[in-house]
Amino acid sequence: MSNHESGPGPQLRGRRGECELLDSLLSSARSGQSRVLVLRGEAGIGKTALLEYLPARARGFRVAPVAGVESEMELAYAGLHQLCVPFLSLLDRLPEPQRRTLGTAFGLSAGDPPDRFLVGLAMLSLLAEAAEEQPLLCVVDDAQWLDQVSVQALAFVARRLMAERIALVIAVREPPVAAELEGLPELSIGGLNGHDADALLEAVIKGPVDRRVRDRIIAETRGNPLALLELPRAWTAAELADGFQQPDQPPLTGRIEQGFLRQLRPLPAATRKLLLTAAAEPLGDATLLWRAAGLLGLGTAPAVAAEATGLIEFGSRIRFRHPLVRSATYRSATARERQEVHWALAEATDPATDPDRRAWHRARATPAPDEDVAADLERSADRAQARGGLVAAAAFLESAATLTPDPAQRARRELAAARMKRDAGALEAALRLLAAAEAEPLDALNSAEALHLRGQIAFDQRRCSEAARLLLDAARRFEPLDVGLARETYSKALSAAIWASGTTNPGEVLDVARAAHAAPPAPESPRAVDLVLDALATRITEGHEVALPVLTQALDAVLKLEIGPADVSRLLWLVGNRAGGMVAAELWDFESGRSLAARQVQLARQTGALVQLQFALNFLACLELLAGELPSVEELIAEDRVISEVTGNPPVGYAQMLLTAFRGHETAAAELIATRAREATARGQGRVSTLADCAGAVLCNGLGRHDEALIAAYRVFELDVIGYQTLISAELAEAASRTGDEALLKAAHARQAERARATGSAWALGVESRLRALLDDGDADGHYRKSIDCLSRTSMRVDLARSHLLYGEWLRRQGRRADAREQLRTAHDMLTAMSLDAFAERARRELQATGETGRKRTIEATGELTAQESQIARLARDGLSNPEIGVRLFISPRTVEWHLRKTFTKLGITSRRQLRDTPLTVLSSRGRS
Repeated sequence: MSNHESGPGPQLRGRRGECELLDSLLSSARSGQSRVLVLRGEAGIGKTALLEYLPARARGFRVAPVAGVESEMELAYAGLHQLCVPFLSLLDRLPEPQRRTLGTAFGLSAGDPPDRFLVGLAMLSLLAEAAEEQPLLCVVDDAQWLDQVSVQALAFVARRLMAERIALVIAVREPPVAAELEGLPELSIGGLNGHDADALLEAVIKGPVDRRVRDRIIAETRGNPLALLELPRAWTAAELADGFQQPDQPPLTGRIEQGFLRQLRPLPAATRKLLLTAAAEPLGDATLLWRAAGLLGLGTAPAVAAEATGLIEFGSRIRFRHPLVRSATYRSATARERQEVHWALAEATDPATDPDRRAWHRARATPAPDEDVAADLERSADRAQARGGLVAAAAFLESAATLTPDPAQRARRELAAARMKRDAGALEAALRLLAAAEAEPLDALNSAEALHLRGQIAFDQRRCSEAARLLLDAARRFEPLDVGLARETYSKALSAAIWASGTTNPGEVLDVARAAHAAPPAPESPRAVDLVLDALATRITEGHEVALPVLTQALDAVLKLEIGPADVSRLLWLVGNRAGGMVAAELWDFESGRSLAARQVQLARQTGALVQLQFALNFLACLELLAGELPSVEELIAEDRVISEVTGNPPVGYAQMLLTAFRGHETAAAELIATRAREATARGQGRVSTLADCAGAVLCNGLGRHDEALIAAYRVFELDVIGYQTLISAELAEAASRTGDEALLKAAHARQAERARATGSAWALGVESRLRALLDDGDADGHYRKSIDCLSRTSMRVDLARSHLLYGEWLRRQGRRADAREQLRTAHDMLTAMSLDAFAERARRELQATGETGRKRTIEATGELTAQESQIARLARDGLSNPEIGVRLFISPRTVEWHLRKTFTKLGITSRRQLRDTPLTVLSSRGRS
């Protein structure tokens, strides 16, 4: 293939297709359509050359280059800092939380540790602001050597770019190591074809070479351009004549490095030492390099000799010809040689302006344990954590532990490093460090802490039964040491046991609850966590009626609980569905539960606790579903999906399962319920499996398959699953009444009557009256009317609509057609407005049986809105600005505006004012993606 000749800029042999794709990418970005491309290929295949092709073609673009450096991989935000530094003057245009987050991450200001995904959002906003001034080209080389948080931030941005004038091209070496980049548009870069490889060799090898040798070179290098350029330069004439005859050839990257090494070996020792110093100093800072060179006694002569090789360029920044030159130089040195240059670099680094990099060089220069160096690293870990660099903090602590001479102190640092790794999401690394700490002498408190951490990691990995056992053991060990910590750990053990319990593991939660119930009592002024622990343990061991007083106290304490940003990781779960939410459900206090869920969502959003936010969104979505606020439910579920895309964690998904069941979308709901149940069982999350049974009962009752609903509902009902009685008694009673199972109908009503009397909740009383009406004790009419009256005074629109439906069905069977039409018409209108399609269809069929034709629900023309268009439209209708919507959905304001323009066209409107007058049902995406 001939050279690529499509205009000015570097010409790349054999890369016409790749260059045309890059030209197209720039053209799209120039016109306002963001483009992202990941170039993948082995070392030396030409990724860097393609990146270098881009700037010359990017007329009118501002170019932002980034290069990953292997030795900087543990320094949090190093890559991100490279990318964002040219645009820091635009920080003032960002929303205050984003501005503060980037300032803290880059050490420009002090503050709470920034959440890594809020950093990603701030980066997206900053680049979008830069692209408003002129199109922006971001070129990232050697992404496999970027620090983890920078890779995560880049992946975040890459997945959220849409309508900005931004082109983002990332080169990463194969085999892949950056899982965060998986799923992005990519181009695999292969070797040159035979014709182009032959032409490239012709430019390198002067003089005649046997054709068979030339063919063998091309075949064994697989057309790798760097190998074709570099290897022949290092071969002797004899080797060129004989070809590749050595057995056991190393991998290609190793052979390329060997080629560089052959060029390095003849150099004077001083020149090699200068190259090694440059290789160990990842910033390319010339001032720092020459300062270190002076400490090593190196003059100017080594620099002249080094530059003469063509392997390195000296200027205001130091640049190697290729990253493999750097790695070959560093890896070929002895440990003693590396330690010497790291010592010089540490001495040359200003401890006031860059203490962390100095500590890192000191650690690499230290051959034996040294408490002074270890303490320096620990201080660096504290600073890294304050900047939100959990990965860097963990690396500093791990290095500190390695250099700690005292075994007890070493164990403490290994335990701290393991805890940091766990917070950073590196669970396997945390377990490895935890095992190392446990092998050292631990005092009783640290031993309990280690077990506690092991239990938390098991819970993170969704091994709930194992987590409950580990946390229970840790709580018992804490008892003689710290009663408060013991009770907090008992509460976590009970939470893990509750999530493990259900239809798949009914006995374990009772054992843990009994142990927690027997724990040392709380102090005279019990905390909210103490009251919640007592309430849930009593509810499980002694039943609802006995637990009622302490349940009430616990809910009141949780509602009054003050949680600041520093308390989020420790206390946020208390207001969620693992604690306070379950207490509110047991008291049939919908409004308190809704308030707690909304508060948990708000706190998690404000602090960037995205994993906790996913669970909070699902908690709130389930309550909004019971209130019939399905547009809000869709919005919350969509946000769960967005965060899943951002974090790489799977969606929590249980609200989506319930929503699909209530809507009665038979095939989709059945598949989703089966999938969620199967996944939950495999992970040991019995509570989610039980919720799948609840969803199955709802689905089958809506579709009129009451025999199947009875089976699913009874599995939950017989276990008296904590927090689920607000759903299951009514489903069981309705299914039992339709299948003629009078015994189960009476059992469902008896339990509901007990809860209604105990709580006095209008919601509980309304459901109880409906169940009493199903018994048909001679005053069904009065009981239905009481149910409707009670539920009308609550937010429970779904239960109210279903009471109207069941009342109408009963009236029709009594031959009271006119009265039945009134109730069925109300039910049909409510259920249709809420998009509860299966129940609405039941009401329509009953209306037909009375002689009135109820219209089937139709999908409006606006059903063509995508899920994201629908979500953005609802947020804009609620008065949120484009930047506010962008923050909520992790996209830029320009992308919000682009979606709104498409939405206005589909709805036939032209302004936000018209959007505010559009009914919420019209803005539903109807499940489209």
